[in-house]
Amino acid sequence: MSSEPLSRARIVAAAIDLIEREGADAISMRRIAAELGVGVMSLYNHVPGKDALLNGVAESVLSQIEFTDDPDAHWTDRVRMQARAFRQIAHHYPRSTMLVVSRQLHSAAGLLPVERALATLRSAGFDGADAVRMLRMFIAYIVGSLLREVGVTPTFAPVQTRTIRADGVDPALFPEVSSLAPLLDECDHEAEFEFGLELLIKAIEAYAGRREGTR
Repeated sequence: MSSEPLSRARIVAAAIDLIEREGADAISMRRIAAELGVGVMSLYNHVPGKDALLNGVAESVLSQIEFTDDPDAHWTDRVRMQARAFRQIAHHYPRSTMLVVSRQLHSAAGLLPVERALATLRSAGFDGADAVRMLRMFIAYIVGSLLREVGVTPTFAPVQTRTIRADGVDPALFPEVSSLAPLLDECDHEAEFEFGLELLIKAIEAYAGRREGTR
């Protein structure tokens, strides 16, 4: 049992640790109390209940995103920096990140990354509707990359080291899968993420160019 005084921050940290070990389904006030070696009722002096605790987890994770935004940089470079910063925290807290994207947050910690992303896209000239769609697209891409990279799924399946098992495939039935088996059997996650990120940014630039051409 730690001699550190019980606090909201300590309770949230214990919840994050438990989520990363066993998943969000393992969270209960009783379980957190056991993890901390305290009586369950003592938790309620700092956290009203499980829902508030899960919000605290999401806000804590988001508050740890290390933005290195440069307002003078081109908007495409700013988008790259923000996407990489979110990926970094998602990679560090993969299961908690899945919780983040499933909850509606209204705190400053929860809204700050959203505000920065929307401000960047708006400064690039996109209207509100397009900026929101693009933000959702980037979140979907980052979370999708996370699912593939660290094996975090709703059921928290074990990590798969290969995307597709292409060995032993009948080349007569699957000629392309067979011929590309060595590439399908390996995955440089960092390179894959950067490749996809560049495709998204190039697509947005092309979209912006088409809109400019129709005005």
